[in-house]
Amino acid sequence: MFKLIKKSNNARLGIFETPDGTVYTPGFMNVATCGAIKGGLSAIDLADIGCQVMLCNTYHLHVRPGDNVVYDLGGLHKFTGWKGPILTDSGGFQVFSLASLRNIKEEGVYFQSHIDGRRIFMSPEISMQIQSHLGSTIAMAFDECVANPAPYDYALKSCERTTRWLERCKTEMSRLNTLPETINKQQMLFGINQGCTYDKLRIKHMKDIASLDLDGYAIGGLAVGEPKEDMYRIISAVEPYMPTSKIRYLMGVGTPGNILEGVKRGVDLFDCVMPARNARHGHLFTRRGIINLNNAKYERDDTPIDDECNCPVCRNYSKAYLRHLFKAKEVLALRLAVMHNLYFYNSFMAEIRSSLKNDTFGELYNKYVEVLDRRI
Repeated sequence: MFKLIKKSNNARLGIFETPDGTVYTPGFMNVATCGAIKGGLSAIDLADIGCQVMLCNTYHLHVRPGDNVVYDLGGLHKFTGWKGPILTDSGGFQVFSLASLRNIKEEGVYFQSHIDGRRIFMSPEISMQIQSHLGSTIAMAFDECVANPAPYDYALKSCERTTRWLERCKTEMSRLNTLPETINKQQMLFGINQGCTYDKLRIKHMKDIASLDLDGYAIGGLAVGEPKEDMYRIISAVEPYMPTSKIRYLMGVGTPGNILEGVKRGVDLFDCVMPARNARHGHLFTRRGIINLNNAKYERDDTPIDDECNCPVCRNYSKAYLRHLFKAKEVLALRLAVMHNLYFYNSFMAEIRSSLKNDTFGELYNKYVEVLDRRI
């Protein structure tokens, strides 16, 4: 399913074949939490701007509209109109970040919905059942997300529980994929590495889950407030123990600079709400850094957001016009800004892949790593 084409030190150029299409790596997954990109972009828009994978969230779709509704309507592909691969997050992060009241047991987690307060139980088996109902290409294992920093003893127990839960996820997915009523009988399973910022825990946990021979492996529990240097250290510590023949995913990361650092350390897949969220506030990525369209200096600026960008927004609109839309609170401002940022991310990933193919990744890294995340 994953083919490693070429390496530049630890950086990897690859191809990931899925039942719903091919993903060229390193790649970025675009976050459509509830089945849509916030900012008014449709599945058709995503295809037009070079997106490869759409990421949807198990928890949010479970509480609204309900995974049974999505199942009855043919699964996420038919429901949303997206033709390519879809990854569904397990819901673990939302359970631990959104639920004000939760009770973690060996069997699973009891918590309250953030929408209506109703009591919900989520277990590895239920998470797999919901994701099977959604019919995604890739299902993420149900794990426990622990805040950084956390006491070592608790982090250790959490890792052990996450491994036991992963084994239950694998067993349940194997069962679900044999049922005649299952939408996607080739659904893949990714395991998630945890261990906070403890190198030894991270390495041990990676060894434990690597032995389960899953379809892919993710590094979770990072980019949640710890210094970026800690994140980079953990990636470097874990990478030697990740199977080289399987795709590697760094969850919830991040800025263009974070992505360059992740690629340099051997990561294949990324996702983050940042490009869309920042865009909705007028913060746009360019090859020279981040601009804030709310600044007065753009009031009469008739140049595109980024003169090196070929997205539909940069080809047709000026900074002045987009700034006007934001000030006038026009919905179109959100749509155009999000479209630009997601195009920027996906075209930048294509540029990274091209540099790996042409043995120029080091030059690309040096050119952009200190530039793209700075605010102009």
